[in-house]
Amino acid sequence: MNFIRYLLDFQVYVLLPIIMFIISMIVRIPIKKAFEHTLTLGVGFVGIFMVLGHFVSKIGPVITVIVEKSGSSVAILDVGWPPMAAMAWSYEWVPVLMLLFIFINGLMLTFKWTKTFNIDIWNFWHFIFVAQITNYMTGSVILSIISASVSMILILIFADLSAKDTEEISGIKGISITTLSTTGYYPYGVFINKVFDAIPGIRNINGNPEHIKKKLGVLGQPITIGFLLGAGLAIAAGYEIKEILELAVNIAAVVLILPRMAGILAEGLIPISVSTKIYLTKKFPEMKDARIGMDLAVLLGNPSVIVAGILLMPVALALALVLPGVTFIPLGDLPNIMAAIVMVIVATKGNLFRAVVGFIPVIIGSLYAASYFAPILTAISEKTGTAIEFNGLITSFLDGGNLFRSYMVLLFSGQLWTYLLLPVFAYLIYIAFKHSKEIT
Repeated sequence: MNFIRYLLDFQVYVLLPIIMFIISMIVRIPIKKAFEHTLTLGVGFVGIFMVLGHFVSKIGPVITVIVEKSGSSVAILDVGWPPMAAMAWSYEWVPVLMLLFIFINGLMLTFKWTKTFNIDIWNFWHFIFVAQITNYMTGSVILSIISASVSMILILIFADLSAKDTEEISGIKGISITTLSTTGYYPYGVFINKVFDAIPGIRNINGNPEHIKKKLGVLGQPITIGFLLGAGLAIAAGYEIKEILELAVNIAAVVLILPRMAGILAEGLIPISVSTKIYLTKKFPEMKDARIGMDLAVLLGNPSVIVAGILLMPVALALALVLPGVTFIPLGDLPNIMAAIVMVIVATKGNLFRAVVGFIPVIIGSLYAASYFAPILTAISEKTGTAIEFNGLITSFLDGGNLFRSYMVLLFSGQLWTYLLLPVFAYLIYIAFKHSKEIT
């Protein structure tokens, strides 16, 4: 247990390059090249997290001011995703679950039930969190382990189904995304895309950033959109002209720099991915379609992802303020919209209009789910001794209120309405399977 916790204390930009270096050695990449590629991969992750950290430091204060100006006062605090991850890694059944997840992935690969080899060990916490909440709600360790295992199996399947779309939008062959917090939304994204395709007039709206750029010129540039959104938020907060311009330039900088950091990450990842595929094809011809399961950060540099996330932040705030029954204001987890929407962007082929409009129901559902789970998350936090300096209920907008996780937890907790929704859930998966066959 101590060894696993020590290993997982490594930041993702250290842990994943170590794993990728080991894979590079196995697939016979020369050690000099392997070191160069994996170090570049790590640097790309560092760059992405640095830019995102800067973004949060700039956007956080303006969001807080906007909330204060609204006069809203709520007793529940949105602490974001890091405390949720800390709580998950404190779960007493972590060693068993870690070994089980690796075994399940290996078994599925052996029997060709998946093509994804999930190396994103850090994000196993998402599955562990399913088990932890289920255990708290049911008191059953068996149900908690089953719920986490089923969640992982489904995410591996969704990763397979979305792999072609992921490769197309990322430009990186041989990968899939296995992060529950976004991959769980892929079938929904496919469904939403089909709905838009069926609506005359609406289906012809091209929300691709490149198309917007051509139509609007400089106003359609992602950097300009970032500048205008930053300025708009600053104006809403009542900032002075100096502060308005500073925030506008900072948001524009994030929109411009983040894709370049993702480019560095891809520069390190692509040679390893290609070499791995070649090796597997030679040694195991039946695994020619095998893919490496990666963190969603690989796609965070896509312009559609960045712009959609920034556009939806004020929408989420407004909805939290006006919807009855929502008992918190999304603050700590608000910037995480960029991560949550990734696979909806993938499913809609980068169409900003479809992704933004289609994700609004997810935001509404997440607001209510995060409100519902607040007492449970607070109790788990106290039980695990996760340090949070707040005397009251806590929640997490997008991870505490993740709809895929919420559904799995409530399903295995025996909530009757979740069984009534099983046909809907199955239909979404069917739509994703059908779409995957169409693009193969």
